[in-house]
Amino acid sequence: MLIDFVPTVGGLLLAEAPALKKAAVNVAVGISGLGGSLAFIGKVGEDEFGICRKLWHSFCPDARTALAFVTLRVDGECEFSSFCNPGTDMLLCELELDMDLIKKGSIFHYGSISLIEEPCRSTHLAAMNVAGKIW
Repeated sequence: MLIDFVPTVGGLLLAEAPALKKAAVNVAVGISGLGGSLAFIGKVGEDEFGICRKLWHSFCPDARTALAFVTLRVDGECEFSSFCNPGTDMLLCELELDMDLIKKGSIFHYGSISLIEEPCRSTHLAAMNVAGKIW
C-alpha cells in the first residue's frame, strides 16, 4: 500500500499546509461509505502506518509502508516526493493473493503505480487475469 499525503490547500509548501488528507484507499472507502461490499488487498510494514495490520491482506516486517507527499502548485499541477526503498507496496507477491476473493468480485480496481516494479507488477497482472474485468 502507498499512502499519499495531499495538502487540502494548493500553492503552499507541505510545511505550510493547514491539513493533509490521505488518498491511497479512497476508492475502497467511498464504496464502503455507499454501502458497498469490498475487499482491499495490500501490504503494510511494521511501522506507524501498518499498525492496523490485522485489516490488511499482507504484512511485511522487512520493509516500511511507502509514503508519497504531494505538493499542489498554484497552477493546479502536482509534484510528488516518494519515500520507499522499496516500500511494502512494491513487495506484494502473487502467492499472497486470495484468488478466490478476486474471482468473487464484480469490480477489480488497482492503482497504475503498482505496475512499475516487480514483484508487484506481475502480482497485479495475475490478479487482473483472474478477475477477467479491467476497468
